[in-house]
Amino acid sequence: MKGHYLGAWEDLWVRGGKILDPEKLFFDEKKPADVQLDCQGCIVAPGFIDVQINGGFGVDFSQATDDVASGISLVAQKILSHGVTSFCPTLVTSPPSVYTKVLPQICVRNGGPHGAGILGVHLEGPFISREKKGAHPEPYLRTFETGAFQDVLDTYGGLDGVKIVTLAPEMERSGEVIRELTKRGICVSVGHSVANLSQAEEAVRHGATFITHLFNAMLPFHHRDPGIVGLLTSDQIPPGRRVFYGMISDGIHTNPAALRIAHRADPKGLVLVTDAIMAMGLPPGRHTLGQQVVEVDGLNTYIAGECPEETWVVEVFAVGRTWANLGPPGVLDFNSHH
Repeated sequence: MKGHYLGAWEDLWVRGGKILDPEKLFFDEKKPADVQLDCQGCIVAPGFIDVQINGGFGVDFSQATDDVASGISLVAQKILSHGVTSFCPTLVTSPPSVYTKVLPQICVRNGGPHGAGILGVHLEGPFISREKKGAHPEPYLRTFETGAFQDVLDTYGGLDGVKIVTLAPEMERSGEVIRELTKRGICVSVGHSVANLSQAEEAVRHGATFITHLFNAMLPFHHRDPGIVGLLTSDQIPPGRRVFYGMISDGIHTNPAALRIAHRADPKGLVLVTDAIMAMGLPPGRHTLGQQVVEVDGLNTYIAGECPEETWVVEVFAVGRTWANLGPPGVLDFNSHH
């Protein structure tokens, strides 16, 4: 994989974990390789980056335990074999007591043979729409009260190590919150929302730069008001600003045709995510997703005891389906470049 394309077969020179310019190496150092490895036709590509993963292998990132770090390390080690080299541990809507206990235990760190790197935490909720809550527990959903950003701090207990916050932009005072978060270098993502296009565009003007799992947990595309989906082709995005969008390309959350429509509308903005849960790597049955019990049946996951209105992916990466929909260059690029 080179320059976003699968190029011709050629040698790849690496030293100290960094890819070298072979011409400079040949003319300046005139050295042969110390070690030569035959990749036997395999593809060498950057590692995958998963910015939305709720857990896996029996670990639920939204469970308040005394040893969150060991669970994070287990998942980090396991996902290496799936090509994921860095990720954002994601917490779904939870009570403040969970945030204040879990967040201080998650630290940003580089990846390596020990496991994938941790880019920072993705906080998905609780400032989201009740109408589009999906699998988020309604009793813990919150709105921005008079304090606005102070409400955020009171809920999370602090923002150290936080990289992404998903919120519903139609909420009152959301603009103030978006501005304050972006000032602190935190990516604001719009999602789990009933926002119309104007509200979504306003959020982008305040600093939002991402969309959480496009098409899922938002108003469906309508020709008179495309809602959040309309950001992909909006002419109201500030100059120099790009809006990226996550998609769960497992063939369940998103029909392959919808994936291709989004990709053709804005190919450079697409970021594939898994939205994996703790059941990843485990047999079907009952598991947790934050404060709720879920039932895993094949690739579908439902809130235990409820009708299966929504499903969630339980594989790390639906590479087979995505490979067929986008082709090898697309799969590799949209999982590693952004």
